[in-house]
Amino acid sequence: MSDETLQPPVDIAEDPGRPDFVIDGAPGAMLIIISGPSGVGKDTIIDALRRREREAGREGDRHYVVTCTTRLPRNGEVDGVDYNFLSRGEFLRMRAARGFLEANEVHGNWYGSPRDQVRKALMAGRDVILKIDVQGARVVKDQVSEALLIFVIPPSLEELFQRLRDRATESADELEIRQANAAIELARDKDYDHVVTNETGQVERTAERIDEIIADEHHRHPDRRVRV
Repeated sequence: MSDETLQPPVDIAEDPGRPDFVIDGAPGAMLIIISGPSGVGKDTIIDALRRREREAGREGDRHYVVTCTTRLPRNGEVDGVDYNFLSRGEFLRMRAARGFLEANEVHGNWYGSPRDQVRKALMAGRDVILKIDVQGARVVKDQVSEALLIFVIPPSLEELFQRLRDRATESADELEIRQANAAIELARDKDYDHVVTNETGQVERTAERIDEIIADEHHRHPDRRVRV
């Protein structure tokens, strides 16, 4: 019996999914992670960033990663636009094949960032915007040290809880879990390069601040290459 057959099987629950090889993005192309607790307004901020790009004539300059998930679509969500909706089996097969930059089970559902999307955009010289949860942000930073991490926080925990209640997309049990997790996640702000408060009704200002941070990073590191 060979030594290889004596090795214990890989537990993919403990495996961060590092690939067999890495690529270098084009000089100056950045991987920007926008993270924060559930209900902080990440989707609304992404919409505002896209709108600002269209108005400035820069549409297409950035690539917004479409996350894969095993959760069911919410009203109005479009497969391939808001998320790539996969069965649990499809997701885990893709994860075992190292198809995700990061993948985590959050609130009972799997979420993952397709590695190929990130690589293709960076090699083409485009900034990549990756919207992920707090757990996923830590995994990506461990693998991609050049990633820029932006943490979006609410004005207060009570304001965050009110937003979660108002959107009415979770059951009572799910809402309780999200509220408990949010309090823990907000304590992780020191893990990020920048912290931005998303004040109620001020999403345009939040998007403007994120654009300012990205522009400043480009100015300070014009030739930096992201390895992923």
